Amino acid sequence: MELLTTNNVWMMICTALVFFMHLGFAFLEIGLTRQKNTINILFKNIFIITIGLLLYCIVGFNLMYPGFAEGSSGIFGFSGFGLSAPLTEAGALDLTYNSGYTYWTDFLFQGMFAATAATIVSGAVAERMKILPFLIFTIFYVGLVYPIAGSWKWGGGFLQQLETPFYDFAGSTLVHSVGGWAAVVAVCLLGARIGKFKNGKIQAIPGHNIPLATAGVLILWLGWFGFNGGSVLSADPGLTSLTLVTTCLAAAAGGVVASLVSTILYKNLDLTMFLNGILGGLVGITAGADQMSPTDAIIIGAIAGTIIVFAVSLIDKLKLDDPVGAIAVHLVCGIWGTLAVGLFGNLAGVDQFISQLIGVGSYAVFCITTSFIIIFTLKKTMGIRVSEKEELEGLDAHEHGMDAYPDFRLNEH
Repeated sequence: MELLTTNNVWMMICTALVFFMHLGFAFLEIGLTRQKNTINILFKNIFIITIGLLLYCIVGFNLMYPGFAEGSSGIFGFSGFGLSAPLTEAGALDLTYNSGYTYWTDFLFQGMFAATAATIVSGAVAERMKILPFLIFTIFYVGLVYPIAGSWKWGGGFLQQLETPFYDFAGSTLVHSVGGWAAVVAVCLLGARIGKFKNGKIQAIPGHNIPLATAGVLILWLGWFGFNGGSVLSADPGLTSLTLVTTCLAAAAGGVVASLVSTILYKNLDLTMFLNGILGGLVGITAGADQMSPTDAIIIGAIAGTIIVFAVSLIDKLKLDDPVGAIAVHLVCGIWGTLAVGLFGNLAGVDQFISQLIGVGSYAVFCITTSFIIIFTLKKTMGIRVSEKEELEGLDAHEHGMDAYPDFRLNEH
């Protein structure tokens, strides 16, 4: 009982840290975008976490952990609506549910993860997507797509049933790439912001509050202690501490290397590239944080930091407008981190690498297809892009009738 209590307390702390990440996402997104769209971004982020928890309670948890029957395909299962905690014959909560935490803690920890996928999309579509279609997309993506995808690995589905099981410790693919693929589809269907590409040339649209974006990244890094540390699913001292060490080293390496590479290429010390390098390192280590040595973690983070610089440039060249770098960070580094499990650490090997490729491909097909169906349907029925006037004047005024800084206005175009 004492061990269960210790494990459960640690898992609840990690749950709180993952919840705190939503503040980090909000700060990062508003910091890297323009002042006139601040309320819009904050509204979306608040909606995502609130509706995400409700949907995960109603359908998501039991879609993600359906208890696949033996011999099933492991693709889709559903164990019923709502939450139903296991009880003893005396009617008390059954504490044999898991050695690491109770049923309620399990739900809440996993529920915090669920909302993150849509938050990734929120940043990528910032400043030009109508809010109602985005909210509808969130309901379907968080309520149905994410938990079904999650069941394939974490719920014991077909990727877990491979001869060499696909491995994703804390979600480089299951969380980050799931959001990243949808972000690509959304950005393609939306088009770029007005003024981003002029006469075939890329125009920088600076964010209005880089200090806030920096605070957001540091909050996200702190939250990753819960994101990865909690994915141990217990307070095991050896595994938990190793996981936190590899997480931090990858983040540090990602930031330093992204800063160096961007400075060499562009001859300026770009803080935003430094920040995205940190996030890239965090996303990259997430799939195998419990399997890596400190040296492995530094290498994985360093490669993620390098990838970030070139991915951001490639995305611009492809005329994809991603105001916060979400696609480069969450999708590209998510893929890298997932594949890295087959190249580094305790699981490295050809069979594991092939399983990782199967996992990456499976999620790509599913997430691209489902997100396209949802967003394309919304585009054809109600429209997903605000008018030119609304975009130029700001979504805060037109969609919310509010100003984030009513006593302090900047000249914005």
